[in-house]
Amino acid sequence: MSISELSTKSGVAKSYISSLERNLQTNPTILVLEKISRILCIKVDALLNEQADKGMDEEWMEIMHDVIGSGISKEEMREFIQDRK
Repeated sequence: MSISELSTKSGVAKSYISSLERNLQTNPTILVLEKISRILCIKVDALLNEQADKGMDEEWMEIMHDVIGSGISKEEMREFIQDRK
């Protein structure tokens, strides 16, 4: 995902995201981290911990973003998964 796309989707300024990426800005607020992590479908901790698992591949991230955007609750998703087992 490009910085421009992340900026548009998260509502965080492109220049600010760029400065975070280049370690010019090193103390983002939790609100900024939450906005970015929600769009990337990762935990805030993954943004803070350089050793964190890289997480899902791009296709899974897109699928999860679509699921979240559809309004399905966590509980509904868990029920769906349980019904499939």
